[in-house]
Amino acid sequence: MANTDEARLKIIDTARNIFSHYGFKKTTMEEIASGARKGKSSIYYYFNGKEEIFRAVVEKEAEELKSELLEEIEAIDDPIEKLKVYISARMRKLRKLTNFYAALKSDYLGSMEFISEIRAKYDFTEIKIISGIIREGIENNKFSVEDPDLSAVAIVTAMKGLEVPLLVNDEHGNFETRLEHIINFLFYGIIKR
Repeated sequence: MANTDEARLKIIDTARNIFSHYGFKKTTMEEIASGARKGKSSIYYYFNGKEEIFRAVVEKEAEELKSELLEEIEAIDDPIEKLKVYISARMRKLRKLTNFYAALKSDYLGSMEFISEIRAKYDFTEIKIISGIIREGIENNKFSVEDPDLSAVAIVTAMKGLEVPLLVNDEHGNFETRLEHIINFLFYGIIKR
């Protein structure tokens, strides 16, 4: 059983790099098999096809993003700082997870049923995390928010709206400076003064 799991992970890791480089459409099963040093037919022993491999890659990246973000905010006590770090780390990490980001944004990939499931699951998780941070801020008298869940939805929506200008169209220069200004702007309306 361990060999099967190891083989699947090797295929996923190999495919992740290939998908990142060529995209889903241009990647072939032959390239994945060659990169994993396996015969094409043996890849089909572990996965039904390219779409199933891509799903595993995207799910792995989504889980990595969630784990890394939770790790980033875990040690922070101040809810203001926690939310700032969450947003900042999310944008930085999303920039590196090309397959997951493509799954979130691509209309072509969005036609795959599993992509809708992954998007919905990720949105739910992200709203839950941010809502928890906001509730903590309300309890600590740091945030002035009437509806934490609706505020979390608004923040997630704002982050999604910023993804393309920040992550794809970098025509305005320094990513870090722009991100810092955006975070400060987002906070202007919710931090009690």
